[in-house]
Amino acid sequence: MAAVASRARGLLRLRAAGAERRWCGLRCTGLVQGFLQAGGEDATQKRRVAHFTFQPDPESLQYGQTQKMNLFQSITSALDNSLAKDPTAVIFGEDVAFGGVFRCTVGLRDKYGKDRVFNTPLCEQGIVGFGIGIAVTGATAIAEIQFADYIFPAFDQIVNEAAKYRYRSGDLFNCGSLTIRAPWGCVGHGALYHSQCPEAFFAHCPGIKVVIPRSPFQAKGLLLSCIEDKDPCIFFEPKILYRAAVEQVPVEPYKIPLSQAEVIQEGSDVTLVAWGTQVHVIREVASMAREKLGVSCEIIDLRTITPWDMDTVCKSVIKTGRLLISHEAPLTGGFASEISSTVQEECFLNLEAPISRVCGYDTPFPHIFEPFYIPDKWKCYDALRKMINY
Repeated sequence: MAAVASRARGLLRLRAAGAERRWCGLRCTGLVQGFLQAGGEDATQKRRVAHFTFQPDPESLQYGQTQKMNLFQSITSALDNSLAKDPTAVIFGEDVAFGGVFRCTVGLRDKYGKDRVFNTPLCEQGIVGFGIGIAVTGATAIAEIQFADYIFPAFDQIVNEAAKYRYRSGDLFNCGSLTIRAPWGCVGHGALYHSQCPEAFFAHCPGIKVVIPRSPFQAKGLLLSCIEDKDPCIFFEPKILYRAAVEQVPVEPYKIPLSQAEVIQEGSDVTLVAWGTQVHVIREVASMAREKLGVSCEIIDLRTITPWDMDTVCKSVIKTGRLLISHEAPLTGGFASEISSTVQEECFLNLEAPISRVCGYDTPFPHIFEPFYIPDKWKCYDALRKMINY
């Protein structure tokens, strides 16, 4: 028995050493560096994070005093504003009373009490069902699903209950004050169950709104709009940006309208459309296209996936004649397909080249091969170059 125990201890030491080497390897490649480091650098600096460079927007003084925040801090600020303004607002989910796994609710239970910020069992269907019940009473329910990958047990509650509640009652009842938050998207090492982008599943369901921000400033304004919206909303938060994205964010509450895309760079030759983290990828692509090809790109952040702003996208495509759409989710059935078909119907005679979709592969999200799965700037640049030469 002693020999067996000694052998087991040796194997455990080897296994631990191997794990440490793999962890060091990941850190050396920079895949996890941005995910782990706290946001404390000058907001005007570009920060290298995995497959993209976060580019902060110019500081906006429209909403008063600003403060340097990373994305999770801007989420906390929005939730703090909501709890302070609305005495019926409650926040609940797995571990939120402790601050949440990404620290988005840190300090809120101490400030507002255990009756307004509290933990739930590990049951996503129960979390959303509970939120629907709270919202039906007229209170404001802010539910957290710990990862977007875990939202599928709640799919029935979202699609068959929350989305249809107003319609099936003839507007006698509704759960429009329900907002569901969930960390979303790739992070460099999340693999099958921590990197998925399920927005297209919910875009197929009338009755809910789906929103994905690209930055701390956008996140706070869009989240406050979701919380105060009259329809149930799903708010996906790009988790790789929680600490990697840092910029000046207003301290006071403000709202950014839903279903309005933003043209963040005007151009004349190609329209580039993305949302969330991928906006920063196509910003780099636009710079590469200008420097290497002399091509002028118009960049659109869709922001709201459904109902999406087709007018802004179509207006841009009529001007440029070319469209490239990029997202992390798999190609087949991804939301790029919906945008592509709509633009083809509305702008067919204006198109100078086939619409291009640069997306994830039709495979489960891989682990060690995640860098090859991601639609990075080189894949997007290659597709853009082919469009220009068509």
